[in-house]
Amino acid sequence: MTVQKGLTIGDVAARTGLSVSAIRFYEGRGLVHPERSSGGQRVFLRSDIRRLSFILIAQQIGLTIEEIGQLLSSLPERRTPTKRDWTRISTAFRHLLDERIALMERTRRKLDGCIGCGCLSLKKCQLYNPEDRARGLGTGPRFLLEDVSVVSTES
Repeated sequence: MTVQKGLTIGDVAARTGLSVSAIRFYEGRGLVHPERSSGGQRVFLRSDIRRLSFILIAQQIGLTIEEIGQLLSSLPERRTPTKRDWTRISTAFRHLLDERIALMERTRRKLDGCIGCGCLSLKKCQLYNPEDRARGLGTGPRFLLEDVSVVSTES
């Protein structure tokens, strides 16, 4: 496809539902690479619609721009990705999805017995961390981020 037959940023915005500023942002982050017309306007390939749609979906499920960039880096530039190209990215994407699903299921499992229970039984609480016993496991809410059921009382 030649530059003259490409899509304008407005065309791409209308097709993807993304704002023009969002498309420019993704370009600035290196996720899409439009060419420039002789007048300096951005000219997109039709395959950029799929790339931008993938970005939108990936962000909606919580992937960071960096993670999305890593996934998209395996796709070819300046040609429409083939089924084989998308299969390669799909495999990596599936791994990230599986990790996120496991975290969400673990969080739901632990919060089901906690939120709104009113038990005030801190000995059973999935979130309570007496004497900061989880500090050796890392930063953040370790009881939710990892499948931790028993934490040593040793410092």
